[in-house]
Parts: sequence; structure tokens; C-alpha cells
Amino acid sequence: MSTSLMQNLPDALKSLRTRPLFVLREQVPPLLVVGQTPNAFRRIGVIQGGSFEGDRLSGEVVSGNDWQSVRTDSCIKLDVRLVLKTTDGALIVMTYQCLRAGPPEIIEKLDKGESVDPTSYYFRMNPMFETASRKYDWMNRIITVGTGHRLADGPLYSIFEIL
Repeated sequence: MSTSLMQNLPDALKSLRTRPLFVLREQVPPLLVVGQTPNAFRRIGVIQGGSFEGDRLSGEVVSGNDWQSVRTDSCIKLDVRLVLKTTDGALIVMTYQCLRAGPPEIIEKLDKGESVDPTSYYFRMNPMFETASRKYDWMNRIITVGTGHRLADGPLYSIFEIL
């Protein structure tokens, strides 16, 4: 970007502000390995539960699935759909795409369920939400981002609302 364009930007456009939305923990049993398809090496995770906790909402993961495309550049693209249920009974659909990338030896350890330092690889997501709940209707109109860590039995995410 041109230096003159940057200098003329209002301060509000020079950075992003966030606030924590919730921490999400998913329970994922061993992946179903479809194998090499014409599009990618395909794996599918059937999400069997989990929980989420935040200041404005908390609850459980009812169900979901995680369609993974294992790419040849040491990156895995995840396409995930979840149903969340808040502690007061509201249902929220959460969809996100994710990229998990890093050195091949780190990705291999993650695939084996071995513990690695979360700073040794890139794991970012862009969740969107959909609900009919009047109480949580505000979630239909927010943009969020998250950072994750893959544990042996499923991922752990910190999700932030972009203000």
C-alpha cells in the first residue's frame, strides 16, 4: 500500500480491535480417512461433543462435522459446521474454515496425536454464526476470528469478536 494512502487513513482503519467471545473445546474421535480424491486427500471428523465458555454465552457442542482437505504444501484446510446449545437452551449454528499449517514434522506429530507447542504451527479460523434466538440475535451480525491448538482428542480454540 502506498505510504500516502496509509498516512491518510483514519486511526479506526489502521488496526483491528477484538474482544473475547468464547473458548471452544471439541471432542473428535479418530478421523474417517476417505483418501485421495480428485480435489484433495480427504479426511472427515465427526464431532461428538464439546463445550464453549465465555462471558456472554456458554454451553455445549451438540454435533458437527469437519471436512478436511490435506494439501501438498504442509497445510490442512478445515471446513466445519457445528450446532451449539447455550446453557439456556438456544441453538446456534457455527460454521468456519480453518488453516492449520507448519513444518511437515510438526504436522505429522499433530496427526499422530502427539503434543506440540502451539506456537510451532499456524492454526487460524474465521467463524460465522446463525441463530433464531432473540437473546443471541446479535451473533448473526458479527465477524469473528480464532486461533487454535490441536490436542489428541480434538481442537481447542480461542474465538474473538472483531469490534
